[in-house]
Amino acid sequence: MGSASSSYRVIYLDVDGRIQKVVFSRFCSPCDIKELFCTALGVPRNTNLSLLDSSGAMVSIDPTMPHNTERSPYRVVPVTSGQLADKEELFQNVLTQVAEQFSRAFKINELKTEVTNRLAMLEKRVELEGMKVVEIEKCRNDIKKLREEMASRNNSNFLEDNKKLTPRRDVPSYPKYHLSKETVEALRLPTFDAWQWEPNEMLSCLEHMYHDLGLVKDFNINPITLKRWLLCIHDNYRNNAFHNFRHCFCVTQMMYSMICLCSLQEKFTQVDILILMTAAVCHDLDHPGFNNTYQINARTELAVRYNDISPLENHHCAVAFQIFSQPDCNIFSNFDPEAFKQIRQGTITLILATDMARHGEILDSFKQKVDNFDYADEEHITCLKMVLIKCCDISNEVRPMEVAEPWVDCLLEEYFMQSDREKAEGLPVAPFMDREKVTKPTAQIGFIKFVLIPMFETVMKLFPQIEEAMVQPLRESRDRYEELKQIDDAMNEVQKKKSENLTMGGKKK
Repeated sequence: MGSASSSYRVIYLDVDGRIQKVVFSRFCSPCDIKELFCTALGVPRNTNLSLLDSSGAMVSIDPTMPHNTERSPYRVVPVTSGQLADKEELFQNVLTQVAEQFSRAFKINELKTEVTNRLAMLEKRVELEGMKVVEIEKCRNDIKKLREEMASRNNSNFLEDNKKLTPRRDVPSYPKYHLSKETVEALRLPTFDAWQWEPNEMLSCLEHMYHDLGLVKDFNINPITLKRWLLCIHDNYRNNAFHNFRHCFCVTQMMYSMICLCSLQEKFTQVDILILMTAAVCHDLDHPGFNNTYQINARTELAVRYNDISPLENHHCAVAFQIFSQPDCNIFSNFDPEAFKQIRQGTITLILATDMARHGEILDSFKQKVDNFDYADEEHITCLKMVLIKCCDISNEVRPMEVAEPWVDCLLEEYFMQSDREKAEGLPVAPFMDREKVTKPTAQIGFIKFVLIPMFETVMKLFPQIEEAMVQPLRESRDRYEELKQIDDAMNEVQKKKSENLTMGGKKK
């Protein structure tokens, strides 16, 4: 074990002729370090900075930056944004005109969501990258293509988008990857890193899971139908920051790893295993990137259709079974009507269980059963399956830090897009989604302490083997974010005292 000090880095900055000492964890991201430097410099957190050494050479702002001393501090130079103002204003006018035209042309809330998501991504490129003229021209072209695409759509209803729901008949449309022995073994572990894989490769991994669990053989699933189904699933996940096909893959892979780690095939029937895997694959189909709270408050078409009761989860189920209604995508075609009814009901039950509004209800029910759990009791089995898909759905922090942390950034990006829209529309904004109130540590600490750890520790009563592989990583993640929060709090306190001193100095004059 190393000393506690090895977890920290110390960097000295030259701030207006005085030496400022900055201490940060080696686990900090470059963005976190830049915010610390902004605080030390007394400028807004989103200010672009250049870091120069004593020779005037630029230094990369990241945890591995060269160590320096008080005698050789780095000089921090804010990058002015005035030169970008005119271009940003020009681009903002373009976005405003496009938004007004879309608003007149389309009245369906879900279409507005799709347009807003994609336009916001373009706008963010201006805000964060400082776009050049050629890049602005590219964005104009992107917007033009978007307008043409939206104008060509004759039917704006979610569930009648035949372009997406029509199966691919020219299967195989994605190459069959030969998975190495190392990959096959890694797929069974919660440490699997999905960031390294392209969509076609993830599709092959999902296909492997169904074969490896014996589902294709036991239920006589046509391998070509399995391919078509997976392709159609991929096409019906949107390119959201968080709720996208990669998230679908991660949830399914975690379910696969839990089946292997907990030897669930010895406890459950193969029908139960099929339901667990299929619900994981389908659980966020066609997610618009805005949660149930927004759907209900904004009175969207989905909220109206499902009477404010888990509108998104009901929609995911509906899309899933519309895909199954296509003969070329129906992996359940060899089931008799009664068996299909069981599969359908089981899958719907699990997808609806992923609504976090029901978290307390479901976990309390499981806690009442876990000490005297009966695998022969169908109610007990159903409750366990609901908890398992919930664990997998929010399991990112179980994975190694370098795999888990990018997902936090993705989730916050989606949250901030929603809260910005809620402010613009005069809707209530949740504090944990407000970019002005939340940081990564504050976002994660409470969620890990009060949601993740209690749920996984309850499951651990049935499956002690998950403690080392899943529960311990959660505890370590909690400790790391608490350490980062302490650093944030210390820096904020320094900034507060600095502001108070400046105020007092102004009064004396």
